[in-house]
Amino acid sequence: MKRLFSILAITGMMAFGTANATAIANTSTAVTTVASITQDDTAAADEPLGFHQELKKRFIEGGAGFMGIVLLCLILGLAIAIERIIFLNLSTTNTKKLTQSVEDALSSGGVEAAKEVCRNTKGPIASIYYQGLDRTDEGLEAAEKAVVAYGGVQMGQLEKNVSWISLFIALAPMLGFMGTVIGMIQAFDKIEAAGDMQPSLVAGGIKVALLTTVFGLVVAIILQIFYNYIIAKIDSIVNDMEDASITLMDLLIRNKK
Repeated sequence: MKRLFSILAITGMMAFGTANATAIANTSTAVTTVASITQDDTAAADEPLGFHQELKKRFIEGGAGFMGIVLLCLILGLAIAIERIIFLNLSTTNTKKLTQSVEDALSSGGVEAAKEVCRNTKGPIASIYYQGLDRTDEGLEAAEKAVVAYGGVQMGQLEKNVSWISLFIALAPMLGFMGTVIGMIQAFDKIEAAGDMQPSLVAGGIKVALLTTVFGLVVAIILQIFYNYIIAKIDSIVNDMEDASITLMDLLIRNKK
């Protein structure tokens, strides 16, 4: 009987020890898993964000109100700039080649042949040549007036919508500064409501406020680059138009003789 009790006691102790060992092992495994997940989360948090993710994060932090308006300025400004660049590139003409073709046509086939050359050539210079040639029957003075008047029309077409780009260049940083001022006011409102000068209240508001200024300045810089390129391209085409007008009048004078 004593032996039976001893066997049962030993069996119970072994079972209890096995259960404790299993519980300890499970607890250790759970702790290890939690630690691993925590390390993974920490590593993911410490991993630097990509450019697009960082930009998206800052955009959201800046607030959808002013940031959205500044983004709209960027989109509209880029759309107009790209349209102008395409138009100006299509308006660029090889002036020397066109002048030589018109001179050869005047010598061989007269004014009508020269007008045909201008009709088959794209660009404002060819259009000016055509208007001048079309008024040769009325005299050189009428042809000169037509060239000058139509040159002004072509210049207006070259500069079309460019003023909108300059508007967006000025508007973007102004909106950014306004967002900064409003953000600062909100930060001071939080300080006043809390009744204490806590760095966390000030830092959060100032960070959000400055993001709008940074974004507005970036938009203005991007549009300014496109604007300067467009203005330089327009000036180049206008100079070619003026030189071509003088050359056309010289050709008409020589043709009259």
